[in-house]
Amino acid sequence: MSGLLALDWGTTSLRGAMIDGEGRVVEERAFATGILAVPPGGFPQVFADLFGDWAAQLPLCLISGMAGSKQGWVEAPYCACPAGFADVAASLRWLAAADTCHCGPDPQSMVASGDAASRQHGLRSRSGMTAPLRIAIVPGLFCEHDGVPDVMRGEEVQVFGALQLLGLSDATVVLPGTHSKWVQARAGRIEEFRSFMTGEFYALLRQHSILSRTLPSQDGELDEAAFSQGVAHALRSASVLQTAFSVRTLSLFERMPAQAAPSYLSGLVIGEELRAQPLDGGGEVVVMGSEALTLRYKLALAQRGIRVRAAGSQATWQGLWALSQTMEPPHDPA
Repeated sequence: MSGLLALDWGTTSLRGAMIDGEGRVVEERAFATGILAVPPGGFPQVFADLFGDWAAQLPLCLISGMAGSKQGWVEAPYCACPAGFADVAASLRWLAAADTCHCGPDPQSMVASGDAASRQHGLRSRSGMTAPLRIAIVPGLFCEHDGVPDVMRGEEVQVFGALQLLGLSDATVVLPGTHSKWVQARAGRIEEFRSFMTGEFYALLRQHSILSRTLPSQDGELDEAAFSQGVAHALRSASVLQTAFSVRTLSLFERMPAQAAPSYLSGLVIGEELRAQPLDGGGEVVVMGSEALTLRYKLALAQRGIRVRAAGSQATWQGLWALSQTMEPPHDPA
C-alpha cells in the first residue's frame, strides 16, 4: 500500500502511526520505549520488533524526535531557522539497513547515508514480508538569541502539523511541558522560538527545595483559584526567585491550605513564563499539550487577555504526512 509509517521517538516514549495514501491515520501504537531504553546499536531491532509488520507494507518511514539526537539512532544535525517544510525535507537524514530483524545490537547494521541508491532497502518483518522501505530521521531546528543557541527536536513537526490542521500560516504556538517552547511561525515557516524550563523548575522546587517540606506528597486536583493567584503574583512581581518563597510564607501564616499549594506553585512558574512573553491583549496563541496543561495555560493566558486555540496529538501525524508530501516520490528499486 502507499502511505507513510510515522514515528515520534522521544526520550521516554515511542509513538507510531500507519497513515494511508490519503493522509488518514489507519492505526496507532504507543510504547514506553524511548531512546533511553534502547541499548547501544539496538535501534534497528526495536524498530523491527515494534513496527516491522507496518514497515513491510509501506514505502516510507519518517521519524521525528530524539531518535535524531546524539544519543539516538543516528544524529540528524539541526536545521537553522527560519525553516519551512522544504528546508526540513532537504535536511532529512536517510538511513540504509540490512534485514533489521536479524541485525542484532550491531551499530554498523544501519548507518547514515546520503547516497540515493542506499535510501532503498528491503526490511523484513517477523512475518517475512518485505517492502522497499526508505527511512529518514527528521532534523530538529536551532535558532540564536543574543549569541546563545536554542534547539528543538520533534516540536517542529508538531508546529507544522498544527498550522495545517488549524488552517494557519502565521501563529504563536506554545508547547508546554518539561521544557516549554514558544514558537513564532510566519508564512508557514518557523521564524524563531524560545525554550523555558518551566516543568523542570516546578519539579525541582516541588521535590528538592525547602518548599517540599510545605507541600503535600501528591499534587491532587488543580485548584483553579490558587493557580490563578500564583499566576497573578508572578505577573506583577520581579522574579520567580522572589515569588517562589511565598509558597512557604503563605503556609507559615496559614493563608493557604496545604492542598492548594502545588497549584499555586504551578501558577507561579507558568506565570513567570508568561511574564517573559511580548503578548498583546486581545491576541491569540495556539497551545499544544495535554488537556490538563492546556487548561492551565488557558487560565493563565486569560490574565494577559489572550485567547487560546488547542491543537491535539494528531498534529504530529499531520506534520509528518505533510512533510512527506513535499519530498520527491520514491524511485523504484534498481
